[in-house]
Amino acid sequence: MESAVAASPSAQQMEQFKKLPKAQQEALAKKYGLDLGSLKTNSTTSNEPELPKETIQPRILDEADEIEEKFKPQLEKLKPFGYELFAGNPTTFMPTELAAIPDTYLVGVGDVIKINFYGKMNQEHELKIDREGRLLIPELSPIGVVGLQFQELKELVKAKVSKEMIGVQAFISMGTLNPMRIMIVGEAYKPGSYTVSPLATVTHALFVAGGVNETGSLRSIQVKRAGKLVTKFDLYDLLLFGDSSNDVVLKPGDVVFIPPAAKRITVKGEVNRQAIFELKETDSIDSVIAMSGGFKASAQTSKVAVSRYNGDGKRITLNYDFANNTNYKPNNGDEIKVNATSSRLQNTITLVGAVTSPGHYQWQPNKTVRDVFSSPREDLLSLADYSYSLVVREANLEGDIEVIQFSLEDVVIKKNHNVELRSNDIIVVFSRYALIEDEQSLLSDLAYNEEQLKLRENIRLWKKYEKDEFLNYIGLQVEEDLEEKESINSISALFEVNDEIKDNEHAVFSRHNLLSPIIAKLQKQSSATEPAKLFAVNGKVKFPGVYPLPKLANFEKVVNASGGLLESAYLENVELTRIDFEGSDKVQHLQFNAVDELEAPTHEIVSKDTINIFPKPHWQERLEVEVIGEVSFPGTYTIRRGETLESLLERAGGFSKFAHKNGAIFTRESIKIKEASQLQKLTQDLRRDIVTNSFQKNSATSANLSYSDMDKILKDLSKVEALGRLLIDLDNVSTQTLQLEDGDALYVPPMQDSVSVIGEVNVVSTHIYDANKDVKSYLAASGGLKQKADDDRIYIIKANGSVVIPHGHNSWFAVNSKSNLLSPGDTIVVPLDTQHLDSLTLWSTATQIIYQLGLAAASLNSLSSK
Repeated sequence: MESAVAASPSAQQMEQFKKLPKAQQEALAKKYGLDLGSLKTNSTTSNEPELPKETIQPRILDEADEIEEKFKPQLEKLKPFGYELFAGNPTTFMPTELAAIPDTYLVGVGDVIKINFYGKMNQEHELKIDREGRLLIPELSPIGVVGLQFQELKELVKAKVSKEMIGVQAFISMGTLNPMRIMIVGEAYKPGSYTVSPLATVTHALFVAGGVNETGSLRSIQVKRAGKLVTKFDLYDLLLFGDSSNDVVLKPGDVVFIPPAAKRITVKGEVNRQAIFELKETDSIDSVIAMSGGFKASAQTSKVAVSRYNGDGKRITLNYDFANNTNYKPNNGDEIKVNATSSRLQNTITLVGAVTSPGHYQWQPNKTVRDVFSSPREDLLSLADYSYSLVVREANLEGDIEVIQFSLEDVVIKKNHNVELRSNDIIVVFSRYALIEDEQSLLSDLAYNEEQLKLRENIRLWKKYEKDEFLNYIGLQVEEDLEEKESINSISALFEVNDEIKDNEHAVFSRHNLLSPIIAKLQKQSSATEPAKLFAVNGKVKFPGVYPLPKLANFEKVVNASGGLLESAYLENVELTRIDFEGSDKVQHLQFNAVDELEAPTHEIVSKDTINIFPKPHWQERLEVEVIGEVSFPGTYTIRRGETLESLLERAGGFSKFAHKNGAIFTRESIKIKEASQLQKLTQDLRRDIVTNSFQKNSATSANLSYSDMDKILKDLSKVEALGRLLIDLDNVSTQTLQLEDGDALYVPPMQDSVSVIGEVNVVSTHIYDANKDVKSYLAASGGLKQKADDDRIYIIKANGSVVIPHGHNSWFAVNSKSNLLSPGDTIVVPLDTQHLDSLTLWSTATQIIYQLGLAAASLNSLSSK
């Protein structure tokens, strides 16, 4: 199998690189994205040992153009097998004289024989065989030893010593061996005459000659002695099977002849060894398989492609079955390609979702869902939904899917129905929870032992591995929705509570997570003539939404898919909306009784149907309101629809004697949503105004305030939370008849005997309320106004949240009597004169705005803590 790899310059290439002209070095480095400085550094700091001077140097190219070609990233090509083993490596098969001398070694002129005498005399002699082939032993006559084997020499010397030197024994060993000369010719990398050790074999000869050229044969290496063929050495025996029996020891004057390779074959694909192999006449299919190291587990041996030249010189492709006995005969030039089998699982069913052991299992004919879940308590998680499960099945060769819906309760528990499985079916078991918080809560309560903790770990692993495998098996990856939540920007959104669930909040095996890829696949495979097999359920069901349309769908399957009917569901009138793609009436609305339909189905659910489950008339969920503070019985009260504030106060026992009714705070959720939208709009308007003013001359914001400061102000303003306060007067009859809503809250603070002064005064302070004091008196008690105060726009925030202005003739919401201008709990606000706005005061003003908006919230928090 060929793969693309980036070329990396070797040490030899770097040596050639350094020999190039500087301009060519820079051009090469720029062309291939190399750091010229690092290349030079690496080349000068290399710790590789130098090769011996007499060692054959590695094979390198001499031409600069050829070096450039090697620097280029290229496809890794198959190489002839075995040639790199001896090429340019000075340590491989290095002959050594420390090895044991074989008894068959023929001693020759120049060899050194070591003789140790012991007994009557202890002496050691190193004796060299002279040119006449004699061994001269002291005190003994010369012995002719040339041509003898080492074992024969030892016996001869021992016998002579024992005979001529009474009481003395001899120990004989070989010393230094005399080098010999051999010839290496033919397709060697460096043919010639070489001096080698007398223990050298054929492989040693290949080493000293730098190996074999790629045109040479590794399987017919010949050893000739005196013109006669001594042996043939097949190097594949050594490389493939470790057989060195024909690696004979050479003798002086031997010739190692390497002929050209006659036949070659290429093997690639799903084999353990991809390469170009040399062929012999006796090679068969078994030989080829052995050369390639055998097939990989993924090999498709029944359909092996063989490309070869026919008798007309044309290249053709043939297919052979290597799995069985084949008539394939290797030919010169054949290229064998072993393809990989399909990674698609066969005879398999897959379990996904709320099961104890998700994954792949064996499929057999007549296998059913009941066979898979034979022990429900052991096979299913405690959070499994027994009313709704799916079998996802391939419908055709194009990979389209169809869905079969079933109930685990009917199939496994009641055994009323069963589903026969097919190969490659996927069984999806859902959780009966929608939120991960609820799912984890159940698992935490049940996880007491190691086995149950392991089930929790399986759920965690689903997110990392099983989910991706499930999506791949379906054949579709669903991209996650990463869009940020939009702000409230429509009128209808003002009256809706944003209860959208984020992706990471859904239960692991919820319908949302497991159905998303299935629905996406069904939508993708739809066409103009075949609408998407989906239906929708809206209204009072546990899990409203879009679901896959199963075979033989009816209202019961709709109810099971959506998790069941809610308590508030109106069963006497269910509406089915159907789109007629062929009839004249494009949209049909059908009504039926849910109870009757469940008992005796009359309506088949088809593609694009929408089932609406309406709430019961005048149905209301539990409505709750809260009363905090100075009442006789504060707490949370359940109310009926239409109940008034007066009724609630009576149930709460009325006000205590310390109640400050004028300072009461009433909050409502619907008002809070409106205020949140208004705050967003104000922030956007302020941002737009700042940008507009930044282009105007003499603008305080543009001259003195940086963009980062403005951005911080806007962010602080955007963080202000809406309170949802409704101004009320508890002594007013209209307030008493105020109809309550779910989530309303009434906060009655204790009596306050103070008046606060904030804003542009010298000392922001709170004073004891005095009915004889007016606004000016409180301002004077706070140190008077600052220089930048706007004394024409001073206003009062009353304890009940309303605003009045002391200068009544300038405002439509002013009061006319000074006697009721101030009361306990009021706050006098002195604003900043905007003409003096600069960087520092803008920060002060923004902070003051935030403080004022938080006054009521702080009051609520103090009451809640009580």
